[in-house]
This record gives sequence, C-alpha cells and structure tokens, in this order.
Amino acid sequence: MKIICKKNDLIESINIALRAVPSKTTMPILECIVIEVEDKISFISNDMEIGIRTDVNGDIVERGVVAVNARLFADIIRKLPEEEVIISTDYDFNTSIKCGKSKFNLKGNSNEEFPPLPVISRERSISISQFSLKEIIRQTIISIADNDLNKIMTGELFEIKNGILRVVSIDGQRFSIRRINLSENYNDISVIVPGKTLIEMSKILTGGIDEIVNIYFSSENSGGVKSQDFRNILFEFNNTLFNSRLIEGKYFRIDQMISNDYETKVTINRKEMLECLDRSTLFIKESDKKPIVIKVTDNNMQFKINSVIGSMNEDIDISKEGMDIVIGFNPRYLIDALKVIDDEEINIYLFNPKAPCFIRDDDEKYLYLIMPMLNIGTDN
Repeated sequence: MKIICKKNDLIESINIALRAVPSKTTMPILECIVIEVEDKISFISNDMEIGIRTDVNGDIVERGVVAVNARLFADIIRKLPEEEVIISTDYDFNTSIKCGKSKFNLKGNSNEEFPPLPVISRERSISISQFSLKEIIRQTIISIADNDLNKIMTGELFEIKNGILRVVSIDGQRFSIRRINLSENYNDISVIVPGKTLIEMSKILTGGIDEIVNIYFSSENSGGVKSQDFRNILFEFNNTLFNSRLIEGKYFRIDQMISNDYETKVTINRKEMLECLDRSTLFIKESDKKPIVIKVTDNNMQFKINSVIGSMNEDIDISKEGMDIVIGFNPRYLIDALKVIDDEEINIYLFNPKAPCFIRDDDEKYLYLIMPMLNIGTDN
C-alpha cells in the first residue's frame, strides 16, 4: 500500500475516525484505525457501538490495507511539517510515514481481526440539513441521562410522522422536545438513538445549511425494512459514513406527560432570566440541591436563593396571565433550557408548586418540561 496525502487532509479524516476509537477496550485491534486503499482512501474505526468510514483526499500509488494504532498514528501526523505525507506498508504491515526530512516507522497489523462495519440497507431514509441536525442535537442533549440505570434515558427518540421529525430526550427530572418540518413526507419511523452517538457525530458535523445528511434506518438484515424492528442507523455526510446501533425498547409515552392546562403564564425576556439564574449559581456548590425560589406576581418575577455562603434576591419585569405562584427549581435545569432557546422572549406555563413547568413556543417547535423541587424551605 502506498498513498500520498496533504497533512491537513489526513488530520481532518483522522479526527473524524478517532470518534469511534475506544479509550479502553479488551480488544486491542479496536484501538486501531484501518487504512483501506482500493478505488479510494478510507479510514475505518469501530468501537462495537459506533462505526465510522471516512474517505481521505490523496493520491493512490498502490492499493492495500493495514491497521495502525490510532492515537500514535494521529500524534505522528499532527507533529509532521506542513508538506506532503507519504504512507506506505510492506508485506509484514510495517508502515512507513515520510514527510520532508522526517521519517517514522510504525508497526502495523493485519485487519483480519478488525470487526467489519455492518451493512446498512438504504431503503428507509430521510434527508435533513447538517445545520438542522446539529441544532436539534444541541437543543435536546441537555436532558439526556448520563448513567445506565435506565438505558432508554441514555438515548433520544427520533420520531418521524406526517412530515415532521420530533426528537425527545428525558432524564427523569426534565425532558426536551424539538420539532422540525421535513422537506417531504416519509413513512412513520420511531427509533431510540444513543446519546453517545449524537454527541460524537455533532462534533464532526460542519453545520452547513446547504449540506445534507442522509439518515438510513435498518434492521440486522435487509428484510427488516418492512417493519419497525430497526437495529441500526447510518448517517451519511461529507464523504463520511457514521453508523450506530440503536437502543432497543419502547420509549416513554411523552404525550401523556404534556398538558395544555395552566394556572399561570409568564412571558419574560430570556436573556435577563438567564443572566439572573447564572448569578444565583454563585451561591450553590455542585453537590448542593438548593432550589432557586421563584415568586410570580403581577408584572414581576422574583428570584431568591439562600445558602450557607450567601443569598441573592432579584426581580425581573414580566407579563403575567393567571394566578400568583411560588415555586422552586434546580436553577441549572432552567439555565440549560434557556441557553439552547433562541427566542428573545419565552413563555413559561405553571400549574401549581408541585407540578412541572413548561417552556414552549406558540408554534410547538420546542418544549421543555422541568420538574420543581418540592422542599423550598421556609427561609427563602
């Protein structure tokens, strides 16, 4: 095998492939990137949950394939001078990396033990802009669970129905919903995508409005496309194939948790509220479960917090419909939601001090539910 590539092209593709290289594994071969040179140059990685194949710009001198330690290979390429890089292997998979006056010899391996990426059927798919997908992930990943106590909560629901993509995440104390209109009507689909998959993929999406991501849904074998028994998902964009296993099981009945009833509706400037909440966290340690107490009266929302290290009291002008209310929340949950909303003003719907609040827009493009903290104390 022998290829000639520009350093920057190699780095770009290596950084993509590294997203599917595990930091810890009992299978040493998974610590490798496979360099496959046939009609094109491809870097392949696989951590058994996520698999990536990304094409590399370069000249092919001789075809072949080799598996090299991913992180060592990446470190070598990054430290090379800004010149063309020549990578070649011999019959024993010894890999030579030459750039200018620099030369490295790296022990490579056969790819025979490297697990092949699954073959994903392409009969069920949707298309979406990179910008929309990247934004949806950013706006919903905030309420994904970070542990495996409930596997379903570590993923996000991707639901396609009536030409609308709805993405939902839930961690037990809050949930996030984002909806976008698709360019055309597709068959109904409902799958749970691992949060890890979405986080890693969002890091390599460029986010261009005119750049398209094709998303394919597949079962273990091609015959599964006629059912909802999907096992794999494949994202295709920018000469990269990014596949992942899906989380099996039924998602929560989110619609049953959503209510249009409310006793109090507050309209408030998002930036003012966000800055106020951010100031309140100065008095809360990471391990504390201290609520910020919010008192809503006519034209005024009061934010109050008392802790062992200090206190804060601040008022913000609002528009209010309905009843006065006093309710406590984890301020970080409110901050997370406000950070990913782009509207200048937001509407907050409240029912009673023991019921969740809803932050949502009139067009139902987004909805955030946050559970209250019931023990707000008497000193607040």
